[in-house]
Amino acid sequence: MRRTSPFTAINAVCALTAVWCITGSMAALAMDETHKKYACTACHADARKLIGPSYQDVANKYRADYAKDPKAVIAKLSDKVKAGGSGVWGRLPMAPHGHVPDVDVQKMVKAVLDMPAKK
Repeated sequence: MRRTSPFTAINAVCALTAVWCITGSMAALAMDETHKKYACTACHADARKLIGPSYQDVANKYRADYAKDPKAVIAKLSDKVKAGGSGVWGRLPMAPHGHVPDVDVQKMVKAVLDMPAKK
């Protein structure tokens, strides 16, 4: 009968936690780099309003709808990013970003919507 060390389970948990932290950090870094590439950070920040709403405010606003139908919410917000507009977050319009490839817009929108809930 083979005996396992109690540290085996602890090591496995630590390894999985490290992988989760690293991949989460890499996803956040990829989001940050894509948002910087298209100058989204000139008007938006993670947790505070600049010219436009914070990413956190956007995630919070659409969280319930995103949980019900993620594809529809990603498509809706991607269309808003591409077309621009005003009225949802105030009078100041968001410029259209039609030059940004659809795949990048969808990736950025999904990254924002996947932000954990914060109050």
